[in-house]
Amino acid sequence: MPTPLEALRGVPNAHQPLPNLVTGGQPSPAHLEALHGAGGAVVLDIRDPMEPRPFDEPAIVRQLGMEYVNVPVNAGTITDETLERILTVLRGAGDRTVFFHCASGNRVGGALIPHLMLDCGMDEEAAVQEAMRVGLRSAEMMEWGMDYTRNHQDER
Repeated sequence: MPTPLEALRGVPNAHQPLPNLVTGGQPSPAHLEALHGAGGAVVLDIRDPMEPRPFDEPAIVRQLGMEYVNVPVNAGTITDETLERILTVLRGAGDRTVFFHCASGNRVGGALIPHLMLDCGMDEEAAVQEAMRVGLRSAEMMEWGMDYTRNHQDER
């Protein structure tokens, strides 16, 4: 049986930053089927519903028996509330394997910084490096994640 990361071979920026978390860009139906076979349980998609989609991802994910969650991230939703919704999914997954994706990995990288620092105890440098491995390319996405983390460090 392949690992969840092996199941995503060919997905842009496919990466496994944590034991039960794989990240990347847009998967194909075959990737999702392989992910399910490798123990994937939750698909967290942060693309906007209006973004072009090559297939009906929510239907395929549900047909395979996995949970599908969409938390849209676009210019109008780069807020603390959006990050809190994403963190709720990541924190609530328990031992289930989550595939966290957008189109390329850029938005996932920014949104992952608070989870890595606040929940997993990574320092800033390590979290940003991991976010870049995930696909983070934009300063705006990095600042979104870092600002949230700075504003919520005392709560953890």
